[in-house]
Amino acid sequence: MGDAAAPGRFDDEMARTAYQKKAVSHLPAAAVLDLAVAFFAERGYRAARTGRPNQIFVMGKAEGALPRVTGEVSARADVGKPGTTLVTMDAVGERLGPLMAEFHRYLRAQRRLAGSADEHV
Repeated sequence: MGDAAAPGRFDDEMARTAYQKKAVSHLPAAAVLDLAVAFFAERGYRAARTGRPNQIFVMGKAEGALPRVTGEVSARADVGKPGTTLVTMDAVGERLGPLMAEFHRYLRAQRRLAGSADEHV
């Protein structure tokens, strides 16, 4: 039927291109998810909220050996103390993995921008 080595090849490609991180944000969970949807949509991926609360999916076409790439961002509000949002980022793909890392940096920059805006008020 198909290539017997394909499942192993897919697993290897997924392991090689995976990006999994957690971050803390001071933005509300809904704002984090809105940022993520806009960020990935602007870069050509399908991104929208899932049926699960506080989670979005990211989907794209074939990248490298993978016939389709996927990712997700979830945000859990008030973790540890009020106003703290735990953001979990997970993606695989030749381009999507590094793009998720770029989103992580973008999210951190938003925190710095919010902090500097508070200082100027």
